[in-house]
Amino acid sequence: MPSQSYSIYRGVEEEDEAELHTEDAPQGNQKTNPKGSRFRISPQYQKLIIAITVSAFAAFILGYLSTRRTCTTCDINGGDSTSDESYEEEPEPIRMDWSDLKDLFTKYLKDGGQIEKTIRKVSRTAHPAGSPENEELADYILQTFQSYNMDHTWVASHFAELQFPHKSRPNTLKIIDGSNVTVEQIPIGDPDVYCPYSATGEVQGGLMYVNYGRPEDYKELQSWNIKVGGSLVIVRTGLISFAEKVHNAEEAGAVGVLIFPDSEETPVYGHVHFGTGDPNTPGFPSFNHTQFPPFKSSGLPKILAQPISLSSARTLLSKLGNSTVFEKWRAADFPSHGMGPALTRADHKIHLGVTNVACGVELHNVFGSITGRYEPEHYIVVGAQRDSWGPGAAKSGVGTTLVLELARTLTMMVHNGFQPRRSILFVSWDGGDFGSIGATEWLEGYLSMLHLKAAAYLSLDTPLLGDENFQAKTSPLFNSLIENVIKQVHSPLQSQQSIYDYMRLKGSNWKAQVIAPLQKDTSAFAFTAFAGVPALEFSFVEGSVPYKFLDTKRDTYENLNEVMHGRLPTVALSVAEAAGLSLIKLSHDHILPLDYAAYSDVLLKHLVNLQKYQKKLKSRGLTLDWLYSARGDYTRATQRLKKAIIQSDIHNEKVIQFFNVQIMRVEFYFLSQYVSAISSPYRHILLGRGEHTLEALMEHLSQDQNDINDSDLRKQIALFTWTLVGAANALNGEVWEVQRSF
Repeated sequence: MPSQSYSIYRGVEEEDEAELHTEDAPQGNQKTNPKGSRFRISPQYQKLIIAITVSAFAAFILGYLSTRRTCTTCDINGGDSTSDESYEEEPEPIRMDWSDLKDLFTKYLKDGGQIEKTIRKVSRTAHPAGSPENEELADYILQTFQSYNMDHTWVASHFAELQFPHKSRPNTLKIIDGSNVTVEQIPIGDPDVYCPYSATGEVQGGLMYVNYGRPEDYKELQSWNIKVGGSLVIVRTGLISFAEKVHNAEEAGAVGVLIFPDSEETPVYGHVHFGTGDPNTPGFPSFNHTQFPPFKSSGLPKILAQPISLSSARTLLSKLGNSTVFEKWRAADFPSHGMGPALTRADHKIHLGVTNVACGVELHNVFGSITGRYEPEHYIVVGAQRDSWGPGAAKSGVGTTLVLELARTLTMMVHNGFQPRRSILFVSWDGGDFGSIGATEWLEGYLSMLHLKAAAYLSLDTPLLGDENFQAKTSPLFNSLIENVIKQVHSPLQSQQSIYDYMRLKGSNWKAQVIAPLQKDTSAFAFTAFAGVPALEFSFVEGSVPYKFLDTKRDTYENLNEVMHGRLPTVALSVAEAAGLSLIKLSHDHILPLDYAAYSDVLLKHLVNLQKYQKKLKSRGLTLDWLYSARGDYTRATQRLKKAIIQSDIHNEKVIQFFNVQIMRVEFYFLSQYVSAISSPYRHILLGRGEHTLEALMEHLSQDQNDINDSDLRKQIALFTWTLVGAANALNGEVWEVQRSF
């Protein structure tokens, strides 16, 4: 039988258009029907076409059902999963409630986890930035990310100038007489211990004991009419960072700082840059092609700094003259000693020489990512410092391990059908011991886009310093999230209780014990105060005695585990659970679980504190009325946003993303747009540093009447007020919705 060829024309709309068909004829002999005729198919071919169509449809259905990929997405608030028009052709995902998702996460976290083994591996030896050991560890982390089959893995390199001890000329400390002749050489201790970014050179002078070197310590000295200017100061570790101790000493007029541990013989390492990032390229990313500007960070000290051992500190303190030290200042296990600055021999002085040298180092940040399903352009970032001057079990070992464990767990969940709404970035930062350089340089490199991309940052730096108290250093936007999460994680000390219940039993005001402000020398602080990304940092700490081996060569797994009474892996697992559940909520809630109204309460508390300066302001013709009004604008804007979210269709992806963009940028709104990111990198008006901050305004108002500069005061009030107004306007949404109340 001759083969048949058919052509069906479906576009006929007018009678005068030709209709095409092919009659029974040998292939290729096509004819055109006369005008107005209709195409006819014989009954036997009609049956054939119907049979073929039914068979094809049945095959499609069977193929769809057999190859359909299950996809897990979750609404952790218990609601239905949402869909977007761009995903209409995809199969409907399986819906999971919060308890299902929590159980899935806990199962994968505990199955196959190797917390103890990994901590031991990454902290078996010192691995400072720029060392072969640190590069080897970076390769191990990259390979581990790749073994998880993550969506993306990569390494970002930065080039920074770091400071190291001189190989042939070590730093020196001695006592000299009036003729500059050495009377006694004071051993510093370990010659490898130093303060990166100390000024270099030689200084000499008296020696003044100033307790922890806090501003209040110097104020107390002033009240006793004891002057520090022109002398070196000796301070003990603790309470504030090395950088803050040196900054405060410089402000007080000291020429050098000696820092000692008051409970352990081993000297303690610590950088003294009063800031984060590469101080040689403030505000600029340290990429290899960057043309660096001819200025340095204002946070670089102009005075010398050096850590010393406990025995060296005892020797020096025993030689201090003048009045006996305040009892509350007396260092632990120290006999009574003088305050200084004069020594017991009036003609003797302290001489300090610092010979540290700068070296160019290539830093490597290692990334692994999981791509989000509905908002892939929004990132939840979780990271930890990798490098360590010593073995660094507490400093970097536990944090690095937890990043790897969370990456493994969440990737396993994804490979089994679970997909987050937002992307998750897991990062191992380099250069942390030099002031969070790796994290800060990455922020500087992508500053123009991160406020549109990064929704939150979770830091796992130094997450274990004890096992007694749980602590969350955080931006106020996370307060509600923290409470929610710690109610669902068992306390490592009382397995039948949650962390929340355990901390409540220790005191009625659990929030005061658990929630603390971000520390100023951390990557979390850089994310928030510099880039405007809300940050959160989890840790367990001791109640009274801090972990004494941090930043020493004795920061080993064995010593950390001993301090934690053999519970190191168990407590680390609790931190991993708290961090993991936080990551899940941040990456999967339809509406970002950030309490954007929290700053309204924070502002109210600060304004109440400002009221005590009303008379001082009024005498200068100034008022805080505009500031109060700006706070009111912000409060009303948060209320309108909350109402709009409640009344909106949360199944509409475009609506959800619109609200999430507003919420994730709340922290960014508190960065002052009136100061430069180069001269004032920490532009956050509530958490940052500089004349634009509330802290600077409060400090100015607390001065004596004669010390207040009216022009500067007006400027500070204006900077703070109009940044707050800008935050309120941004939350209001469109310009036609902004209502001026001034």
